[in-house]
Amino acid sequence: MSNHLKQVAYGFGLPFGQRTMTYNSRLAQELGKWAESEGQGHEFHTAVFRAYFADGLNIGKPHVLVKVAESVNLDGKDAMETIQSRICREAVDLDWKRSCEKNVKVVPTFVFNGQVLVGAQKYEALEKILLSNNVERRKL
Repeated sequence: MSNHLKQVAYGFGLPFGQRTMTYNSRLAQELGKWAESEGQGHEFHTAVFRAYFADGLNIGKPHVLVKVAESVNLDGKDAMETIQSRICREAVDLDWKRSCEKNVKVVPTFVFNGQVLVGAQKYEALEKILLSNNVERRKL
């Protein structure tokens, strides 16, 4: 499975290192909710992805998550307070509940107007589902 993930990641130009452990991502998910509320969600999620999949860091450790947050210009003290207070626990619980209700078992899963794409997808597959639902391209 690791080899398959590595090939998929390389195919998308994503970094993927040699991980020997799987770490609990729950606190990272909660901190991600906070980062989203701070307008840094994408940056934080990208940095956590790199920390976990490329660098093999234990994203279950608060001090690792604080460093990741600081790497995307989020306040380290606020990040630690968010982790310690577990203020975003309920929001993540609701995400998990919704995923279970929709029978989502793979990340990523894309659901759009009842159509489902499971797993990492090529741009063309995502484009097709959006265009088939009359989503217009943004002009850059």
